[in-house]
Amino acid sequence: MKKIILIIILLLGAFTIYYVKDLQEKADIEKAKKENKVIEKKIPVTIDEKIDAVIAPYARAIESIIFFNAFEISIDEYKNGKKEEKKTGIPFVLIWLIVGAVFYTIYMGFINITGFGHAIDVVQGKYDDPNHKGEVSHFQALTAALSGTVGVGNIGGVALAIAIGGPGATFWMIVAGFLGMSSKFLECTLGVKYRNINADGSVSGGPMYYLEKGLAKMGSGMGILGKGLAIFFAIACVGGSFGGGNMAQVNQATQQLINVTGGQNSFLYGQGWMFGAVLAVLVALVIIGGIKSIAQVTDKIVPLMVIIYLLGGLIVIIGNYTMIPDAFSKIISGAFTPEGVKGGFIGGLIT
Repeated sequence: MKKIILIIILLLGAFTIYYVKDLQEKADIEKAKKENKVIEKKIPVTIDEKIDAVIAPYARAIESIIFFNAFEISIDEYKNGKKEEKKTGIPFVLIWLIVGAVFYTIYMGFINITGFGHAIDVVQGKYDDPNHKGEVSHFQALTAALSGTVGVGNIGGVALAIAIGGPGATFWMIVAGFLGMSSKFLECTLGVKYRNINADGSVSGGPMYYLEKGLAKMGSGMGILGKGLAIFFAIACVGGSFGGGNMAQVNQATQQLINVTGGQNSFLYGQGWMFGAVLAVLVALVIIGGIKSIAQVTDKIVPLMVIIYLLGGLIVIIGNYTMIPDAFSKIISGAFTPEGVKGGFIGGLIT
């Protein structure tokens, strides 16, 4: 039965990809006709371009569903010294996340502040007990979580936020991080409360478990809804693991490697799949062993990674200390502009 469901999902996915791609091509042709333009269809040459040609239409279709705009705001842009007004949308998912985070923060009595000391005690091992159920220590759980967030979130997310909204976006990134702590606390608490302890001692948990079990306690109708949401989340996790969990990091690493090995003259130019294949093998060696194997690697690498990250940041700040007052001034003055708000929220979404 599971194989049949998997085959159906793959067939539906393939059909959707080509259907959306066909619709996009037809839309481009109609647009070109209206503008009296001739379409020059680019033929994919490299493996990277061929993969992108297949995946891109599917990604755009999903993006239009998940990131549909709740409303639009006006942003002033300056080009060649001239002020131009530009309309930009605010995705509904951003509003949903912010409202949820604010609610959790208030409902839990500002746990992101009051629980900070307790969190430090937990990470230091104050509550560690070898007889407790679980596969990793508190510290290993922390390093496993940080291993996938420091680069994409703290570096990539902030950079994207500032690129979109300018220095003012930094303020909203801080606010998003502060409120997001409450959301993360609720996620982790529910994950532990409704996890499954398997017969072999391994642990299974996460939103797909607490959605089903937690909502089932509210009645049979909510139980059915919970199961549906759990299935939806599990499927979405597959997409998330490919996108935010793999593609973003590998893409940036590949681009940097290509740049330092000659740019367009690099042996990897247009052949990024080779570097991706090497990374896939290295990652497989770590994750195939499950959370225990992952934690054994992250509890050694992540502390060094964090130290390098903090030292690098301090070196940049100290080397440009004369610009700190001006930076704070620009952050405060740009925080309440439409572009600053949007940049900060989008950056917060990524992190």
